[in-house]
Amino acid sequence: MTAVNVKYVVDENGERVSVLLDWEGYRCLLEELEELESVRAYDAAKASGDEVIPFEEAVEEVQNNRG
Repeated sequence: MTAVNVKYVVDENGERVSVLLDWEGYRCLLEELEELESVRAYDAAKASGDEVIPFEEAVEEVQNNRG
């Protein structure tokens, strides 16, 4: 994972209550989350046992169902 520059907002007791990220860190974090989401979707699809069809066929089917 990419190193992210973070700053914390603390309360009157010095307890961390919020995180501040620079824009680049935020963008990197979102990219990592999107990749994780893709991996989880792949794992779920693989575990479902559904019939596997080629990507091009799936795209064609979606386009045909749009009307």
